[in-house]
Amino acid sequence: MDLFQLETFLAVAEERSFSRAAARLHRTQPAISQVIRKLEDEIGETLFERSSRDATLTDAGATLREYAQKLLNLRAEAGIALSQLRELHRGTLNIAANEYTCLYLLPLLDRFRRSNPQIKVAVHRSLASRVADEVLLHAVELGVVSFRPEDPQVKSIVAYRDQLAFVVNPQHPLAKKKSVTIRELGRENFIAHNVPSPQREKVIQAFARHKTPLLMGVELPSLEAIKRFVALGNGVALVPQLTVEPDIAGGLLVRVPVPELQFERKLRLVHRKHASLSHAAVAFLKVVEAYAAEKGDPYDFQPERTT
Repeated sequence: MDLFQLETFLAVAEERSFSRAAARLHRTQPAISQVIRKLEDEIGETLFERSSRDATLTDAGATLREYAQKLLNLRAEAGIALSQLRELHRGTLNIAANEYTCLYLLPLLDRFRRSNPQIKVAVHRSLASRVADEVLLHAVELGVVSFRPEDPQVKSIVAYRDQLAFVVNPQHPLAKKKSVTIRELGRENFIAHNVPSPQREKVIQAFARHKTPLLMGVELPSLEAIKRFVALGNGVALVPQLTVEPDIAGGLLVRVPVPELQFERKLRLVHRKHASLSHAAVAFLKVVEAYAAEKGDPYDFQPERTT
Protein backbone atom coordinates (compact mmCIF):
# COMPACT_ATOMS: atom_id res chain seq x y z
CA MET A 1 0.00 0.00 0.00
CA ASP A 2 1.44 3.36 -1.03
CA LEU A 3 0.21 6.93 -1.04
CA PHE A 4 -0.48 6.92 -4.79
CA GLN A 5 -2.80 3.95 -4.36
CA LEU A 6 -4.60 5.68 -1.50
CA GLU A 7 -4.86 8.90 -3.51
CA THR A 8 -6.45 6.94 -6.37
CA PHE A 9 -8.77 5.11 -3.97
CA LEU A 10 -9.98 8.40 -2.46
CA ALA A 11 -10.58 9.90 -5.90
CA VAL A 12 -12.85 6.98 -6.84
CA ALA A 13 -14.62 7.16 -3.47
CA GLU A 14 -15.20 10.91 -3.75
CA GLU A 15 -16.25 10.82 -7.41
CA ARG A 16 -18.26 7.59 -6.90
CA SER A 17 -17.08 6.65 -10.39
CA PHE A 18 -13.98 5.03 -11.91
CA SER A 19 -14.34 7.09 -15.09
CA ARG A 20 -14.71 10.43 -13.29
CA ALA A 21 -11.77 9.54 -11.03
CA ALA A 22 -9.69 8.76 -14.14
CA ALA A 23 -10.55 12.15 -15.63
CA ARG A 24 -9.69 13.91 -12.37
CA LEU A 25 -6.31 12.19 -12.11
CA HIS A 26 -5.58 12.46 -15.86
CA ARG A 27 -5.30 8.69 -16.28
CA THR A 28 -7.25 6.06 -18.18
CA GLN A 29 -10.08 4.16 -16.56
CA PRO A 30 -8.34 0.75 -17.00
CA ALA A 31 -5.29 2.21 -15.19
CA ILE A 32 -7.48 3.34 -12.29
CA SER A 33 -9.19 -0.06 -12.12
CA GLN A 34 -5.80 -1.78 -12.06
CA VAL A 35 -4.58 0.37 -9.14
CA ILE A 36 -7.73 -0.37 -7.14
CA ARG A 37 -7.56 -4.08 -7.91
CA LYS A 38 -3.92 -4.23 -6.78
CA LEU A 39 -4.78 -2.36 -3.57
CA GLU A 40 -7.62 -4.81 -2.87
CA ASP A 41 -5.29 -7.76 -3.45
CA GLU A 42 -2.71 -6.31 -1.05
CA ILE A 43 -5.14 -5.73 1.81
CA GLY A 44 -7.31 -8.77 1.09
CA GLU A 45 -10.60 -6.84 1.01
CA THR A 46 -13.07 -5.64 -1.63
CA LEU A 47 -13.33 -1.85 -1.45
CA PHE A 48 -16.13 -1.08 -3.94
CA GLU A 49 -19.45 -2.68 -4.83
CA ARG A 50 -19.08 -3.28 -8.55
CA SER A 51 -22.66 -4.46 -9.15
CA SER A 52 -24.12 -0.96 -8.77
CA ARG A 53 -23.91 1.80 -11.37
CA ASP A 54 -21.92 4.05 -9.02
CA ALA A 55 -18.70 3.04 -7.26
CA THR A 56 -20.13 2.44 -3.80
CA LEU A 57 -17.82 1.77 -0.84
CA THR A 58 -18.04 -1.52 1.02
CA ASP A 59 -17.65 -1.59 4.80
CA ALA A 60 -13.94 -2.24 4.32
CA GLY A 61 -13.75 0.63 1.84
CA ALA A 62 -15.49 3.02 4.25
CA THR A 63 -13.05 2.05 7.00
CA LEU A 64 -10.02 2.50 4.76
CA ARG A 65 -11.29 5.85 3.51
CA GLU A 66 -10.95 7.40 6.97
CA TYR A 67 -7.34 6.24 7.38
CA ALA A 68 -6.39 7.06 3.79
CA GLN A 69 -7.53 10.64 4.32
CA LYS A 70 -5.49 10.87 7.52
CA LEU A 71 -2.36 9.59 5.75
CA LEU A 72 -2.72 12.03 2.87
CA ASN A 73 -3.31 14.85 5.35
CA LEU A 74 -0.12 13.85 7.14
CA ARG A 75 1.75 13.97 3.85
CA ALA A 76 0.49 17.50 3.29
CA GLU A 77 1.42 18.49 6.85
CA ALA A 78 4.91 17.05 6.40
CA GLY A 79 5.36 19.10 3.23
CA ILE A 80 4.28 22.25 5.04
CA ALA A 81 6.62 21.51 7.98
CA LEU A 82 9.58 21.00 5.66
CA SER A 83 8.75 24.21 3.84
CA GLN A 84 8.63 26.04 7.16
CA LEU A 85 12.04 24.65 8.06
CA ARG A 86 13.49 25.92 4.80
CA GLU A 87 11.92 29.32 5.34
CA LEU A 88 13.06 29.38 9.01
CA HIS A 89 9.51 29.59 10.34
CA ARG A 90 10.19 26.68 12.67
CA GLY A 91 13.05 24.52 13.93
CA THR A 92 15.60 24.38 16.74
CA LEU A 93 19.22 25.49 16.95
CA ASN A 94 21.08 23.26 19.44
CA ILE A 95 24.53 24.44 20.59
CA ALA A 96 26.90 23.12 23.27
CA ALA A 97 29.03 25.62 25.18
CA ASN A 98 30.54 26.15 28.62
CA GLU A 99 30.22 29.09 30.99
CA TYR A 100 32.97 31.03 29.22
CA THR A 101 32.22 30.33 25.56
CA CYS A 102 28.51 30.99 26.10
CA LEU A 103 29.39 34.68 26.60
CA TYR A 104 30.77 34.80 23.06
CA LEU A 105 27.45 33.51 21.75
CA LEU A 106 25.23 36.16 23.34
CA PRO A 107 25.55 39.00 20.78
CA LEU A 108 25.35 36.49 17.93
CA LEU A 109 22.24 34.83 19.31
CA ASP A 110 20.73 38.28 19.79
CA ARG A 111 21.27 39.06 16.11
CA PHE A 112 20.07 35.62 15.03
CA ARG A 113 16.87 35.80 17.08
CA ARG A 114 16.02 39.23 15.72
CA SER A 115 16.10 37.79 12.20
CA ASN A 116 14.60 34.40 13.08
CA PRO A 117 12.28 34.83 16.08
CA GLN A 118 10.41 31.59 15.40
CA ILE A 119 13.52 29.41 15.69
CA LYS A 120 13.97 27.96 19.17
CA VAL A 121 17.52 28.33 20.49
CA ALA A 122 18.84 25.82 23.05
CA VAL A 123 22.36 26.30 24.45
CA HIS A 124 23.39 23.22 26.42
CA ARG A 125 26.02 23.65 29.11
CA SER A 126 28.88 21.22 28.69
CA LEU A 127 32.48 20.75 29.76
CA ALA A 128 34.78 22.06 27.04
CA SER A 129 36.40 18.62 26.79
CA ARG A 130 33.00 17.06 26.02
CA VAL A 131 31.68 19.49 23.41
CA ALA A 132 33.22 17.79 20.36
CA ASP A 133 31.96 14.39 21.56
CA GLU A 134 28.43 15.73 21.96
CA VAL A 135 28.57 17.09 18.41
CA LEU A 136 29.71 13.71 17.07
CA LEU A 137 27.02 11.90 19.06
CA HIS A 138 24.36 14.15 17.46
CA ALA A 139 23.38 15.47 20.90
CA VAL A 140 23.85 18.98 19.50
CA GLU A 141 24.48 20.35 16.03
CA LEU A 142 27.06 23.03 16.84
CA GLY A 143 29.53 23.56 19.66
CA VAL A 144 31.88 26.27 20.89
CA VAL A 145 35.35 25.35 22.18
CA SER A 146 38.48 27.24 23.17
CA PHE A 147 40.93 24.78 21.59
CA ARG A 148 41.29 23.02 18.27
CA PRO A 149 39.57 19.60 18.31
CA GLU A 150 41.82 16.67 17.45
CA ASP A 151 39.12 14.43 15.96
CA PRO A 152 39.31 14.59 12.12
CA GLN A 153 35.53 14.10 11.95
CA VAL A 154 35.01 17.54 13.48
CA LYS A 155 35.20 20.70 11.39
CA SER A 156 36.21 23.90 13.20
CA ILE A 157 35.86 27.61 12.43
CA VAL A 158 37.90 30.21 14.30
CA ALA A 159 35.26 32.70 15.39
CA TYR A 160 36.79 34.85 18.14
CA ARG A 161 40.29 35.76 19.36
CA ASP A 162 40.45 36.32 23.10
CA GLN A 163 43.29 37.19 25.47
CA LEU A 164 44.21 36.08 28.96
CA ALA A 165 43.61 38.91 31.45
CA PHE A 166 45.37 39.38 34.80
CA VAL A 167 42.89 41.20 37.05
CA VAL A 168 43.00 42.65 40.55
CA ASN A 169 40.75 44.60 42.90
CA PRO A 170 41.00 48.40 42.31
CA GLN A 171 42.56 48.76 45.81
CA HIS A 172 45.26 46.18 45.16
CA PRO A 173 48.85 47.57 45.12
CA LEU A 174 49.36 46.32 41.55
CA ALA A 175 46.23 48.09 40.26
CA LYS A 176 48.12 51.35 39.65
CA LYS A 177 50.93 49.74 37.65
CA LYS A 178 51.04 50.00 33.85
CA SER A 179 52.35 46.43 33.69
CA VAL A 180 53.99 43.80 35.86
CA THR A 181 56.41 40.96 35.18
CA ILE A 182 55.62 37.36 35.93
CA ARG A 183 58.30 37.35 38.62
CA GLU A 184 56.37 40.04 40.50
CA LEU A 185 53.47 37.62 40.80
CA GLY A 186 55.35 34.97 42.77
CA ARG A 187 53.93 36.16 46.09
CA GLU A 188 50.38 36.77 44.91
CA ASN A 189 47.52 34.52 45.93
CA PHE A 190 45.73 33.37 42.76
CA ILE A 191 42.03 32.55 42.75
CA ALA A 192 41.93 29.72 40.22
CA HIS A 193 39.34 27.83 38.22
CA ASN A 194 39.23 24.22 39.37
CA VAL A 195 38.40 22.82 35.90
CA PRO A 196 41.51 21.54 34.04
CA SER A 197 42.09 23.17 30.65
CA PRO A 198 44.88 23.68 28.07
CA GLN A 199 45.03 27.37 29.10
CA ARG A 200 45.61 26.48 32.74
CA GLU A 201 48.48 24.22 31.71
CA LYS A 202 50.04 27.04 29.66
CA VAL A 203 49.98 29.31 32.70
CA ILE A 204 51.53 26.67 34.97
CA GLN A 205 54.28 26.04 32.41
CA ALA A 206 54.96 29.78 32.01
CA PHE A 207 55.50 30.20 35.76
CA ALA A 208 57.75 27.13 35.78
CA ARG A 209 59.85 28.49 32.88
CA HIS A 210 60.41 31.73 34.76
CA LYS A 211 61.17 29.83 37.98
CA THR A 212 58.37 31.68 39.74
CA PRO A 213 56.02 30.03 42.27
CA LEU A 214 52.35 29.94 41.36
CA LEU A 215 50.30 30.09 44.53
CA MET A 216 46.72 28.94 44.01
CA GLY A 217 45.29 29.36 47.49
CA VAL A 218 41.65 29.21 46.43
CA GLU A 219 40.00 27.26 43.62
CA LEU A 220 36.41 28.00 42.61
CA PRO A 221 34.03 26.21 40.22
CA SER A 222 32.99 29.16 38.05
CA LEU A 223 34.51 32.22 36.42
CA GLU A 224 31.74 34.40 37.83
CA ALA A 225 32.62 33.29 41.37
CA ILE A 226 36.32 33.99 40.72
CA LYS A 227 35.59 37.53 39.49
CA ARG A 228 33.37 38.34 42.46
CA PHE A 229 35.84 36.94 44.95
CA VAL A 230 38.69 39.03 43.53
CA ALA A 231 36.44 42.11 43.41
CA LEU A 232 35.89 41.65 47.15
CA GLY A 233 39.64 42.00 47.65
CA ASN A 234 40.63 38.35 47.81
CA GLY A 235 43.75 37.66 45.75
CA VAL A 236 44.23 38.03 42.00
CA ALA A 237 43.14 36.04 38.95
CA LEU A 238 43.92 35.11 35.37
CA VAL A 239 40.70 34.91 33.39
CA PRO A 240 39.57 35.26 29.76
CA GLN A 241 39.33 38.91 28.71
CA LEU A 242 35.84 38.28 27.32
CA THR A 243 34.53 37.39 30.78
CA VAL A 244 35.76 40.54 32.57
CA GLU A 245 35.12 43.34 30.08
CA PRO A 246 31.93 44.54 31.87
CA ASP A 247 33.67 44.35 35.27
CA ILE A 248 36.63 46.41 34.05
CA ALA A 249 34.33 48.95 32.41
CA GLY A 250 32.32 49.21 35.62
CA GLY A 251 35.40 49.73 37.81
CA LEU A 252 34.96 46.49 39.76
CA LEU A 253 38.25 45.05 38.49
CA VAL A 254 41.45 46.39 36.97
CA ARG A 255 43.41 44.63 34.25
CA VAL A 256 47.20 44.82 34.52
CA PRO A 257 49.23 43.59 31.51
CA VAL A 258 51.77 40.80 32.10
CA PRO A 259 54.08 40.54 29.05
CA GLU A 260 55.02 36.91 29.76
CA LEU A 261 51.35 35.87 29.90
CA GLN A 262 50.10 37.32 26.63
CA PHE A 263 48.32 34.18 25.43
CA GLU A 264 45.85 34.33 22.56
CA ARG A 265 42.86 32.08 22.95
CA LYS A 266 40.90 31.19 19.82
CA LEU A 267 37.25 30.31 20.21
CA ARG A 268 35.99 27.91 17.59
CA LEU A 269 32.60 26.86 16.34
CA VAL A 270 32.56 23.14 15.59
CA HIS A 271 30.24 20.75 13.78
CA ARG A 272 30.42 17.30 12.20
CA LYS A 273 32.63 17.43 9.13
CA HIS A 274 30.28 15.60 6.76
CA ALA A 275 27.01 16.71 8.33
CA SER A 276 24.14 18.17 6.37
CA LEU A 277 23.44 21.07 8.68
CA SER A 278 19.88 22.13 9.41
CA HIS A 279 18.52 25.30 7.85
CA ALA A 280 18.68 26.92 11.30
CA ALA A 281 22.37 26.03 11.76
CA VAL A 282 23.27 27.28 8.27
CA ALA A 283 21.44 30.54 8.96
CA PHE A 284 23.28 30.93 12.28
CA LEU A 285 26.70 30.43 10.64
CA LYS A 286 25.78 33.11 8.10
CA VAL A 287 25.01 35.45 10.99
CA VAL A 288 28.39 34.63 12.57
CA GLU A 289 30.22 35.35 9.31
CA ALA A 290 28.35 38.62 8.69
CA TYR A 291 28.86 39.75 12.30
CA ALA A 292 32.62 39.12 12.05
CA ALA A 293 32.82 41.07 8.78
CA GLU A 294 30.92 43.96 10.35
CA LYS A 295 32.64 44.11 13.76
CA GLY A 296 36.15 42.94 12.88
CA ASP A 297 38.68 41.96 15.54
CA PRO A 298 38.28 40.14 17.90
CA TYR A 299 35.45 38.50 15.93
CA ASP A 300 36.52 36.25 13.08
CA PHE A 301 35.27 33.58 10.68
CA GLN A 302 38.12 31.38 9.48
CA PRO A 303 37.39 27.72 8.67
CA GLU A 304 40.32 25.47 9.59
CA ARG A 305 41.64 22.55 7.60
CA THR A 306 41.37 19.18 9.26
CA THR A 307 44.65 17.45 10.00
